[in-house]
Amino acid sequence: MVRASLFWAIFGLALASQQRLPVPDPLSQLPLEGYSERPNIVFILTDDQDLHLNSLDYLPHVQKHLIAEGTSYKKHFCTIALCCPSRVSLWTGKAAHNTNVTDVNPPYGGYPKFVSQGLNDNFLPVWLQNAGYNTYYTGKLFNAHTVDNYHSPHVKGFTGSDFLLDPFTYQYLNSSYQRNKDPPVYYEGEHTLDVLAGKAYGFLDDAIKEEAPFFLAIAPVAPHSNVAIESLEGDVEDFVANFSPPIPQDRYKHLFKDVKVPRTENFNPEKPSGVNWVRSLQRQSQKNVDFNDHFYRNRLRALQGVDEIVDGIVSRLKKHELLDNTYIIYSTDNGYHIGQHRLEPGKECGFEEDINIPLIIRGPGVPKGLSTEIVTTHTDLAPTILKLAGAPLRADFDGDAIPVSESGIEEAKTVRHEHVNVEYWGFALGEGKEWNGQSMSRFHHNNTYKGLRILGDSYNFYYSVWCNNEHELYDLNNDPGQLVNLLDKRSKAVTLFGHSLTKVVARLDSLLFVLKSCKADSCIHPWRALHPLGNVHNLHDALSARFDEFYEVQQKRIEYTRCEAGYILDAEGPQFENDGLVYRYGSPWSEWV
Repeated sequence: MVRASLFWAIFGLALASQQRLPVPDPLSQLPLEGYSERPNIVFILTDDQDLHLNSLDYLPHVQKHLIAEGTSYKKHFCTIALCCPSRVSLWTGKAAHNTNVTDVNPPYGGYPKFVSQGLNDNFLPVWLQNAGYNTYYTGKLFNAHTVDNYHSPHVKGFTGSDFLLDPFTYQYLNSSYQRNKDPPVYYEGEHTLDVLAGKAYGFLDDAIKEEAPFFLAIAPVAPHSNVAIESLEGDVEDFVANFSPPIPQDRYKHLFKDVKVPRTENFNPEKPSGVNWVRSLQRQSQKNVDFNDHFYRNRLRALQGVDEIVDGIVSRLKKHELLDNTYIIYSTDNGYHIGQHRLEPGKECGFEEDINIPLIIRGPGVPKGLSTEIVTTHTDLAPTILKLAGAPLRADFDGDAIPVSESGIEEAKTVRHEHVNVEYWGFALGEGKEWNGQSMSRFHHNNTYKGLRILGDSYNFYYSVWCNNEHELYDLNNDPGQLVNLLDKRSKAVTLFGHSLTKVVARLDSLLFVLKSCKADSCIHPWRALHPLGNVHNLHDALSARFDEFYEVQQKRIEYTRCEAGYILDAEGPQFENDGLVYRYGSPWSEWV
């Protein structure tokens, strides 16, 4: 039976190649080898957790139970550095420009936008239930999921749910949870992580009692800022909200008294960096830096409650003899910066601190203590979870399942894609305090951009185009702090890893041109969209001299018509499939000549 399935999968691959259809993975629909029972899956999703500020180093249970017993994916990226659109991409396997959920609140984002786009009927828990899984969720789901609209409609797809609700989501000592179809319950004076832990363990008990395999998602707000929202009316910059450092449980308030934000090269640099509004930032005062160190310490303290939950889940799975048949996935919605590039605490940028985030997986067949640098993204997680569950994958996924076996990871080093599509619309927000100690909520407008991360054997670049049509290019092999924009008019760079700068940028721009509006297979295999016969697989291949005219003369360039706060197509400039572009290389046979 397996041999027959494999035959038809390979036959389909050949047929797809002839007809220019998306190419399926011939092994993606085969049952997991070596495991007679379908595995359980626990997903722990934190909020705003960094990788580059070393937060994982301060979590002993994560280190013991997950990092030592699983695989760390060091080059895992969110594709939009903002919680709600990033979470929607995670649960749907689609880029934000395809979900059209691009903000935290209406009109461009939030739970109402998720519903209006038809996604409440078409996301991961619904697919898992269709595959025979019981599904449970507790914690934060989306922004603008409130005490007033939680039933309009109820979230679909969960056997059991207990959601944090706005406007109390980020209030560590005044949270509101809403269970199944019951009205909200308020937990004034109780720490949200203690409340969440009880709910998570309760759902785990419920799941264990059933005979079906289960999926359990646990989504704490830590280490997000504490936010007291007084009004949700109007545009996001009109909200009345007070930001302050996260509040840890009392038992952890004494920890890390001397810890400071890592003083990397890009921390509060003497010279400005970046483009657009980032380049105009003033250097932080010592008083500002001291407050941000305090802010950082409270993030680490707040994460201790999450670390407790990791230990509690692992202990209970072990007690019930389920640990060996359970995948545990640990990640976050987006990264975080504190002081890098002179930025106040926050996210929403394309810098590495904001988009390169933790991903750890342990479970059946997953190598222990392994660290890999294969490129993975949040749009890959829904396909990954479905594949682990033995459920059908979807043809419209913008992501590709992440390999979790040693052989799969090894193979991915040579065959997996090397790119990440990064995008953002709207505002950026500073969540700290001004040097004089006054509470602030700093908005930066026109923070709309398209970005490309590309990592190969000898290159490691970030390229972006902003809505004011400023451009950035960083060589992270030689400039890991992204301080030197090679496209700045003051830059003296003329070559890049043995090629002219102009030649490299032309390829990067064309690749991003595909990705900025890609769908399904063109998101996974963008070089194939440019070279349909498939003999260009990476940047090295594309730099062949025979493609110079194609990339440097024939192609249109990315440019915005104007800045907008959401995905409005006529503001996005030329599109890959429209405008009469020369976007594919030659005739069907010209690539072989």
